[in-house]
Amino acid sequence: MLSGRRGLPFAAQSVCYPGGVPEQLLTPAQPFYFIQTPKTVWMIWESDHMVRRIQMTDRHSEAVKPSWFGESIGHYESDGTLVVDTIGLQAKNSYLDWFRTPHTEKMHVIERYKLSADGKALDVVVRVEDPDTFNEPLYMARRWNKVPNQRLEMVCGENNGDHFGGNLFPIPQADAPDF
Repeated sequence: MLSGRRGLPFAAQSVCYPGGVPEQLLTPAQPFYFIQTPKTVWMIWESDHMVRRIQMTDRHSEAVKPSWFGESIGHYESDGTLVVDTIGLQAKNSYLDWFRTPHTEKMHVIERYKLSADGKALDVVVRVEDPDTFNEPLYMARRWNKVPNQRLEMVCGENNGDHFGGNLFPIPQADAPDF
C-alpha cells in the first residue's frame, strides 16, 4: 500500500490464485485428497481443481523455475511419514499464510505428513526457511480429521461476493438481460 498501488485484498485465493506452499495447506475446511503412485504423489484440492505434484526422488532439478507450488520432492520414512521438500516458490502475489506474511524465492519448505495412530486424522508439521525473510526457521502444524466427503467440485469465481462490505472488485451488472 505504501507504493500507492492496491495489493490483493486478503489471501491469494480471494482472487482465484492458488494458495501456494504452505498457505494452501492452511486453508480451513477445504478437503483435499492424495493419489499415490511409485513415482509421484498428487495432492488434489476440491477448490478450483488445484493439483500439486510431489516427485518421489531424492534430488531437485538443476534449474527450478519459480511457480505457485514450486518443485516438490518426497520420500516415505520407515514410520510411514511422508516428507516433502519444496523449493522454487514464486514470491509475487504469494504469501506464507492467511496473514499475508511475505516470502522471497529463496524460501525452502519441508512438510512432514503422518496419519494419527487411530487413522482418523492427518497431521502435518511444516518447517519454513527463508534467509531474506526470517532470522530462524518458522514451524507450523495442522491437523485434518478424516470425514466422509462427496468430492464436490468448487470453481473459483474471482471474489464474486461482497462478503466484507468493501466491494474492492465489483462485478459489472447489466441493467437488462442480453436476450
